[in-house]
Amino acid sequence: MQTEGYRDHPVRSYVLTGGRAHPSRNTLRPETLLCVSPDDRRDPQGSAGRHDRAVLELCQGTLALAELAAYLRLPVSLVAVLASDLIDDGRLTIRSNPQHELPGTDLLEEVLDGLRNL
Repeated sequence: MQTEGYRDHPVRSYVLTGGRAHPSRNTLRPETLLCVSPDDRRDPQGSAGRHDRAVLELCQGTLALAELAAYLRLPVSLVAVLASDLIDDGRLTIRSNPQHELPGTDLLEEVLDGLRNL
């Protein structure tokens, strides 16, 4: 079945991930930047599956997990599991995992006071 904006896959997500719904790493977020491991000398066309090869090909440069999912037209949660497996195998690395700094209490109080004055 195909409708506008939706692409049905002949293989269900749980088949592609071996039945797993969560990646082996909790650090993978949509903004996590991924790239092929510099130590990975293997050919991307080698023994990896079709989706793994596509991930490795797209990650020759640095790419965010959400962008990767968009290019593959797969759910982010599914791509997170695939990427996590490739990281565990040493074929993909996390380039950076941005840490979000929370604003200080003083700033939050100033914003709250400003909102109250509106």
